[in-house]
Amino acid sequence: MKPDAIARHRRWLAVFLALFALSQAALWLAYYGTGAKALIGDEQSYQATALSILAGGRWMPGTIWPPLQPLWLALLYALFGVHVWVAQLAQTVLLIASAGLLRDFWRRVGGSVAAANGAAALLLLNPATAAYAHWLWPETLHLFLLLAALCLLARLRAFAAGVAVGLAILAKSLLSMFWPAFLFALLRRGQSPRAVRLAAAFVLGLGLVTAPALWHGWREYGKPMIADSSIYNLWIGLTDRWRSDYVQDMGGVTLPAFLASAATPQQRNALYLDKVRGLVAERGVPLLLLDQLGRQYFRLFSAKTPLVSQLPGPVCDGHLSVYHSPAWLTRGLTTTNDVFHALILAAAAFGVVGWRRRPDRLLALVALFAAYQFALFALIHVKARFLLPLWPFLCGFAASCLSARRERADAHAAIVLTPLRLAAGAALAALLLFLAFAGPALDGLCAG
Repeated sequence: MKPDAIARHRRWLAVFLALFALSQAALWLAYYGTGAKALIGDEQSYQATALSILAGGRWMPGTIWPPLQPLWLALLYALFGVHVWVAQLAQTVLLIASAGLLRDFWRRVGGSVAAANGAAALLLLNPATAAYAHWLWPETLHLFLLLAALCLLARLRAFAAGVAVGLAILAKSLLSMFWPAFLFALLRRGQSPRAVRLAAAFVLGLGLVTAPALWHGWREYGKPMIADSSIYNLWIGLTDRWRSDYVQDMGGVTLPAFLASAATPQQRNALYLDKVRGLVAERGVPLLLLDQLGRQYFRLFSAKTPLVSQLPGPVCDGHLSVYHSPAWLTRGLTTTNDVFHALILAAAAFGVVGWRRRPDRLLALVALFAAYQFALFALIHVKARFLLPLWPFLCGFAASCLSARRERADAHAAIVLTPLRLAAGAALAALLLFLAFAGPALDGLCAG
């Protein structure tokens, strides 16, 4: 590397480190500066289960939440003491590791060094993403395991990739129906004996880590299951009314009624599946789907991220105000959140449309993963945090777009923005930004 390139690289690294330190300081100050933020929703359940495990309680006390997050918290608390900041520090390390994995993955799918570095930087500097490490939801752990699985697949470490996917399923149920698609990345090389061995090693790794939970489900409920809230989330998703999180949110409110509706998961699911069928019969499939399409993706892409939703603000706009940050810090975090959200979505739109390289097996797997999530979230209950598993790849396409100007003279550049592609990218960017910011106005929140 030439001396001037080394100097430029060091300057960018210094800028990144300064911005990352500033972002982290702002988030820690917001969380603890004037009294620690209260735990909300599922955070309370994960914390209570972790403390119960430490006291000798059951490691899988129910069927709504997968077991890995409370086990992870219990391990951290056993080693370092029962302090939320212990989990926050550990999950910040996982977030930084996730950025490193994203950098490696994006280089492998064809992004330049600058794009890979930019993708990792965007992931870490966005306060809405970095804040996940401060909460007790399993999002950060799941994200790390997902990216680890992809990087291991890229190296054909099939057994380790299977372990990572299995652990990801134990953290969140998102991959429970999608995991066979990972075999696509292995078997696509042909039905050679080696491809079959790799697929078998992947399934073995996945099976070994999920077997205890599946066996527990078989013993307790007569079904090999880890966690199953799908029918409940389908019912809540079909009855949601608003395009933003935490506006008269019925998810947590109706959960006790769901759990009390019958003695076993199968019976509860059967009862609520009948309710879903009744709702479909009453409203009709076309009208129901139209309502879903007019609401769900606003919720998914919303710029009112979990960070903004928890900052001080009006209840009618879906603010929980569990942070006690001063006004100047609240405004700063909200503005930075909106800038990063808009920048990444808009640049990713141009990056996706301008991508000219033929997708390899890994990028094709990411495309399948995105399609799977978009189909799933057309129906089930959606929160803005559910976009996080796709956020690294949006950062990758955004960084490739933002670095394209430096590489446009390169015949092998990943991004080519012809006039037609520019027009298509502008249309997609406008759609994503509309979904991100227009929901509250369309709902008329806080009007009158």
